[in-house]
Amino acid sequence: MNKIAIIGAGKLGCAIADGLLESGIDPNNLSLTRRKISTLQKYTDLGVLVTTDNNEAVKNSEIIILCVKPQKTKSVLQEIASDLNNKIIISTVTGITITELKEVINLEIPLFRAMPNTAAAIKQSMTCVSTINSTDTQKELVTSIFKNLGEVVYIEDELMASATVLAASGIAFALRYIRASMQGGIEIGFSSELAQKIAAQTIKGAAELILQHGTHPESEIDKVTTPQGITITGLNKMEQEGFSSSIVQGILASQNKIENL
Repeated sequence: MNKIAIIGAGKLGCAIADGLLESGIDPNNLSLTRRKISTLQKYTDLGVLVTTDNNEAVKNSEIIILCVKPQKTKSVLQEIASDLNNKIIISTVTGITITELKEVINLEIPLFRAMPNTAAAIKQSMTCVSTINSTDTQKELVTSIFKNLGEVVYIEDELMASATVLAASGIAFALRYIRASMQGGIEIGFSSELAQKIAAQTIKGAAELILQHGTHPESEIDKVTTPQGITITGLNKMEQEGFSSSIVQGILASQNKIENL
């Protein structure tokens, strides 16, 4: 198996590491870097190489997953540039295009951008990927990595900011709905623990209906609503309070924010 280095093992980097380990990667084939490695002790205990030295991790690996903050990206790439020949680079950095990455690295090597979400830790991520200078074999390799973490789609790089909003920020948006549903459940008599379980499993089931049947959400909604029924009454009240509009406006606000980083 190819050796993988995750440069900048923060929340997302650790989520990717957790997913890879859960999928069966040999810990000896994984390296993690971070300035404060004390928070990564569990990975050291598993046999993962944990270091503050980015160059050490890069030299030890064939695939480099860059998970640093946007403002640190240029300096980190310049730091490791001399060790990047014959490597595959995968950037998860928000707001830095694949063309900009190429300009900084200044090498003709395979470059990928990937936007997984934190559900990678439980192998349920939706990962969007774009690429340049890569072969079909290299694409298959990168796809196989992120397939271990959930679902993968390839998109044009200009859509990566939108993918960040819809898939990565989207986790938070979905969780906020679950929290609101829990609050409603408590209002109508459930304990918080039971309300959470019911709300979360219901959302999981709704998502699986769409993913497995390939149907439009409205067609599944139609199966639940009846004339003058309780479901349509609740839906209409939600829409009166701006439910769909607030979600759309939230997505657009996040998109505007990312475009102006």
